[in-house]
Amino acid sequence: MPVRSTIMDTNSFRAEHAEALPADIRRLTQRRSDVLGESYRLFYREPVHLVKGQGQYLWDAEGKQYLDVYNNVASIGHCHPAVIAAVHDQMQKLNTHTRYLHERILDYTDELLATLPAEIDRAMYMCTGSEANDLAMRVAYAYSGGTGIIVSQEAYHGTSYLTSGASPALGSGQPLAPTTRLVSPPDRYRVDAEDLGAWFANEIQRQIDDLAAHGIKFAGFLADSIFSSDGVLPGPPGVLKQAIDVVHANGGIFIADEVQPGFARTGDAFWGFARHGVVPDVVTTGKPMGNGIPVSGLLAKREVLAAFSDQVPYFNTFGGNPVAMAAAQAVLTTIKEENLQAHSQKVGAKVLAELAALQKTHECVGDVRGAGLFIGFELVSERQNKTPDKALALDVIEALRQERVLTSVAGPHGNVLKLRPPLAFQEADIDWLVGALDRCLTRLGR
Repeated sequence: MPVRSTIMDTNSFRAEHAEALPADIRRLTQRRSDVLGESYRLFYREPVHLVKGQGQYLWDAEGKQYLDVYNNVASIGHCHPAVIAAVHDQMQKLNTHTRYLHERILDYTDELLATLPAEIDRAMYMCTGSEANDLAMRVAYAYSGGTGIIVSQEAYHGTSYLTSGASPALGSGQPLAPTTRLVSPPDRYRVDAEDLGAWFANEIQRQIDDLAAHGIKFAGFLADSIFSSDGVLPGPPGVLKQAIDVVHANGGIFIADEVQPGFARTGDAFWGFARHGVVPDVVTTGKPMGNGIPVSGLLAKREVLAAFSDQVPYFNTFGGNPVAMAAAQAVLTTIKEENLQAHSQKVGAKVLAELAALQKTHECVGDVRGAGLFIGFELVSERQNKTPDKALALDVIEALRQERVLTSVAGPHGNVLKLRPPLAFQEADIDWLVGALDRCLTRLGR
């Protein structure tokens, strides 16, 4: 039997839950299984039937309102009017592919590159983060002449053939590529190291050496700088710098997967990697870029991208289409006009402080960490030994669902609540989130 996927199966509906469901929900889950097959997963023992969203809120088919504390797809808020207007306007004019001239893709690219270090001056567009990371791996192969890719222990980078082979979070049912190596993440809570950055750099070097010992040339290090699937590990600012120096010293490139920490999410900087004072060779983006419209991108240093693009033509039918670019442009404009980076930093700090206060009354709260509106809330059965408590985390997730707060879990043990609301989340929502969590932990006797 394959090991369950940490990101797909930990907080999911399973067939044994069906008998306890209301009749209408049971019919929908059965119908879904009948026509969509068995690969898909639903959240919760009692799945939520959502029909409407606005900002940080969602509503189900019965009209119940929920607080969304998980969704970074609608990064600036569900059904944001600026995105709706931009998409509607462009759809009425033209939507086609990138083999015709169109100003929209060029104007957006100029604006997007202006948010990045000057060394990163080229862009390519796709539809999903999986496609962006897949292309980034191909670029790494072309530039380095190698195929060895290092990722973190519970990384998730996509569902394509290449990216699934570098996504251990998908579980053992999806085998890793023989050219993939895993590195323990810089977990300040669990790693006892005087210099966490030096410790992590050494871990990277160990895996590069292992690749070489097996006759595999190192190509690159692919990482989400907040290590979200590993349990949301922002680490101290700068913790990645020594590791990236090691990557470059060994002829590889650093691919910053910014699908989750990018676009003002971490508050400290527009891009997650910028918290660490490093300049990636390639940056990939996805879901938050279009606020629900499928669009993704690869941004790179010209000399790195040239190793691939000067040799291989690339075409993505829907990547960079005018409607997707209109959505992306509206997102970027909204982040600037609504000052969402500063908002994420300010509100995120208040959420973090309120959640940390729960440690005083609930012994099961082992650690609270985060950057901006991206927070990990780790639950343990024994605080001194930091023993992960997956069962409690799953019970808390279900209890929060009854309090109409939606989130999920992360980490190799499934014991970290992954709190990542749309950037529309406000200070007024903190009481709903923290109060619900407090009540749930109290009810569960923890």
